[in-house]
Amino acid sequence: MLEQIFEFVINHWILASIWVALLVLLVVTEGSKGGSAVSPQQATLLINSQDAKVLDVRSKEDFRKGHLPNAINIPARDVERRLSELEAFKDTPIIVVCKTGTSSGASGALLAKAGFNQLHKLRGGIMEWQNSSMPLVKS
Repeated sequence: MLEQIFEFVINHWILASIWVALLVLLVVTEGSKGGSAVSPQQATLLINSQDAKVLDVRSKEDFRKGHLPNAINIPARDVERRLSELEAFKDTPIIVVCKTGTSSGASGALLAKAGFNQLHKLRGGIMEWQNSSMPLVKS
């Protein structure tokens, strides 16, 4: 099977090159949706120096188990419906947090579409935050 793939790539290098280019563009485009990715350390700096707001898009149950200090919890499925709760923060840096960092981009994209212009995603989500030994608040 692998030999056939190599043979195809060699015989059709233009098609293979186009496919790779499209794949790279897809990854870059999807990765940039909803703001730039920030590490837990960069998020802490944004919170402390620019009074960034943290939007936790996990479920209420997950939020209660532990969240970033002063985080606002709006589950991802409710973000579009509850945008009015965030209106006051349109010009404030917002860090969107999910469990693993993979689903915060969709919520960030909704915020960007609504006119929020300083969006960031916590790279690795709450799991990376915990792995970095950063504090969590339980409620």
